[in-house]
Formats: sequence, structure tokens, C-alpha cells
Amino acid sequence: MKIHVVKRGDILWRIAQQYNADLNEIVLANEIKDPSALVVGQALVIPERGREYVVQAGDSLEEISRRLNIPVESLASVNNITNPSLIYIGEVLQLPYTTHQVQPGESLWQIAKRYGITVNELAAVNGIANPSLINQGQMLRIPLPKKPTKEVNAYTTEINEQGAEEVLVLGRNFTYLSPFMHRVKEDGTISALQDTTILDAARTTKVSPLLVITNFKNRKFDSDLAAAVLRNADVQDKLLTNIVSTMKGKGYRGLNIDFEYVYPEDRENYNAFLRKTVSRLHPEGFTVSTALAPKERGEQQGLLYEAHDYKAQGQIVDFIILMTYEWGWAGGEPRAIAPLNKVKDILDYAVTVIPRDKVVVGMPLYGRDWKIPWVQGTFATSVSPQQAVQLALKYGAAIQYDMVAQSPFFRYTDENGQQHEVWFEDARSMAAKYKLVQDYGLRGVSYWVLGNDFPQNWAVLRDHFTIKKI
Repeated sequence: MKIHVVKRGDILWRIAQQYNADLNEIVLANEIKDPSALVVGQALVIPERGREYVVQAGDSLEEISRRLNIPVESLASVNNITNPSLIYIGEVLQLPYTTHQVQPGESLWQIAKRYGITVNELAAVNGIANPSLINQGQMLRIPLPKKPTKEVNAYTTEINEQGAEEVLVLGRNFTYLSPFMHRVKEDGTISALQDTTILDAARTTKVSPLLVITNFKNRKFDSDLAAAVLRNADVQDKLLTNIVSTMKGKGYRGLNIDFEYVYPEDRENYNAFLRKTVSRLHPEGFTVSTALAPKERGEQQGLLYEAHDYKAQGQIVDFIILMTYEWGWAGGEPRAIAPLNKVKDILDYAVTVIPRDKVVVGMPLYGRDWKIPWVQGTFATSVSPQQAVQLALKYGAAIQYDMVAQSPFFRYTDENGQQHEVWFEDARSMAAKYKLVQDYGLRGVSYWVLGNDFPQNWAVLRDHFTIKKI
């Protein structure tokens, strides 16, 4: 997978020629509506011949298998395809191996070195008993480099048919799906969620659903509601009984706790509740995870941060999702949603107190459009990455890239003369974040939130990682 940033004067067929790529595959992989209309600064994913294949209209996995001379089982396995009939136009499939034709004078050792594998690996894949005996013109299968295996969680608020369809399309990219949300109540009950359809989609794609509980009330996270639960053992016992019953009845595989704006004085109460939760759920075979605010230090002040005890929770629960986004929040000034330099600040602290194999990095699948000059009390509009590019195209804006934040942005003036500033994510910014996960040796990533069109992300994700299925 390559990433190309559109320059002034670029046209799509020249880009395809530059990378020896298939023009139609570029169009499909990036969901380009008009191939003649590109935006300066737009980041395109470029599928590589011999390493990737983009699903075309009318394709079936069997037909692709025959065309590429790769067994259906191998294609399905390397791409986490659980049902060969469920493939979709524009999906970028990874190939389990590429091919190499032996040139005059080449040895197996030279070929292995060129592709960064051992002679024994190359011989084994091709059934070569004597590595010194290969023939000019012989076609060899070259296994692709192994990628680190990571867990991927995705939150979704679309608990409906549309959300279920998105899970069917994207489910091979996920380890977990977290339908948002079940609200806890003061009496230890939890709100109902009409999640049957989306849970069926998760099962079809072998995604493990996590039941998400929150202290959300009256359209906000409620500190008093959290206190009512965390300060009352009887309420906690009733709550856990209701949670276990719901999880067993609906097929959830784990619990994700997203308690936000917890009073600082409830910090130890929260830790104690988590210990009780783990003691209750682990024997039932369920995992327990939490979602925590992004902290740069242990004693960071503020209602959002103080009760979130990184060190204690890192010891208690199975994994922690760090909500490393919302620097550019809707009610604040225009800036990157998840600037890489700030994400690194959070991770630099987190890995000192949480085991790295328990850290899951939060990643945004959205952007925002602010009116500028920004005025206190005004709110930005959320946009998907694809919508952001379309806005730039519509208003003739060139997309810029902040090298410190590792985030794209642009400015434009609408029909009413109002100026805007848009920050979003693209293939470059996500690749930078995935490299961070690799560099820090973390457990994986978590997306907020599905329902935002961002086709480039899934190709870049699979280019970096093998997605773990449980």
C-alpha cells in the first residue's frame, strides 16, 4: 500500500502510471466519485499490484481466487473473511504472497535477501527440496512480510439496520464491537438497547461485542449518577447481576465501562468497583475494560481526569481504551482532533504505569468544520473524512498538512461569505498513528465512531496490522 498526496496538476491516470497501479482500483479504494476532480493535498491510497487486490463489481472470492491463482481459503484467511459470499466493491484485499520470476544467474539466496525472508522460508513455501536447484524463468511464491497482530475495537451509535450493514462491510477489521450505550441507573438497572440486528452482524463477521455501560443521563455524563453507583455496594451487586444477565442473554463477550466526570473523591470507590466487577465477570468468562480520559500525568487536575487512576486500573482490568481525541472539540477553537504530539504525551505517561499490552489507543474517524474567526459559545459541525475532501473540492480549497499534529486541514469561504476551518483525518494521519502503536508496542486501537465514511483508513489499517479475532 502506498499513499500519494495530490499535487497541483496531478491527474489520476498519471498517478496510476507513476505507481504502476490500476486506475480503476484507485478509484474504488478511495471511493472517488469523479476521477477528473482531485483536490490538491488530498491523500490517496494506492493498492500495489501483486500485493493487494481491490474488489470490483461482479467479483466473487472464487473468481478472484482463480484469476490470481490463490486458494480461496488462503484469501479468506489472510483477510479475516468469515463468509466468502460477503465481499464488497472497493474492499482492498491483502494477498498472502506475491510472485517472482527467476532471472538469469539469480540464486535462491539472492531472491530471499531481496524480499527480506530466509532461504528456508522461501524454499518451504515453494516446495524446493534443494535450494541450489532453481531454474531461469521459474515462478516463485514470495510470502509477504508478517505484520504485528493487534486488537481493534469500534464504537457505534447506529444501533439499526444501517449500522448492522456497516458492521457486515467492515467487520473483518474489528476484534470488538461496542454498541453505545447502556446507561446505568441509580437503582442498579441498565437501560434497554435494541441491539439484536447489530449483534447478529457482529456474529456473522466473528466480532466480539462488548457491552458498554455509562453514567450518561439527560444528554450528559452525570457525576451524581456515578456517585450513586460507586458509593453503594447493594446497587453495585444489583447492577452486576443485571449486566451478567444481559451479556449472557444477548451474547456479549465483555464489558466496557465508560464512567466520565466522576467526582475526585470517588477515585478509590471506582477502583473498588472495578475489582468487584472483575471478580464477578472473570469466572463467567467475560473480559472487563475501561475507557479513560487522556492524562499526561498521574495527578492531572480536573473533573474529567482525577478519578481515572491509570496505575490502579492498569492492574485491575484486562485492557484500557485511552480516549486520545477531542483536542479539537466541537465547542472549542479550531485544531486537530487527535494531534500526534499530544497523543504521544499521553502515551509517554500511560506506558509508565499501565502494561503496554493493556493499552488501546483511541482514534477518531471524524473531523470538524468551524466557522472562523471562532466565537466563544459557537459549535463546529462534524464531518466525515470523505465529506471534508468534498468540501475542499466544492470550494476550491487546497488541503494543508500540519507536520507537528500530523493532521490535514484547510480553510474555505462559503456562499454567504462566512469563513471556515476544517480539521480531519486522512491516510497519512492514520498511518502516523498506527506507527505510534507499533513503536510503543501497544495492544491495539479503538475507533470513535462508526458511521463516518473513511475508506482509506481500512486499507491503511490492514497494511500495518493483522487484526486479531477471538
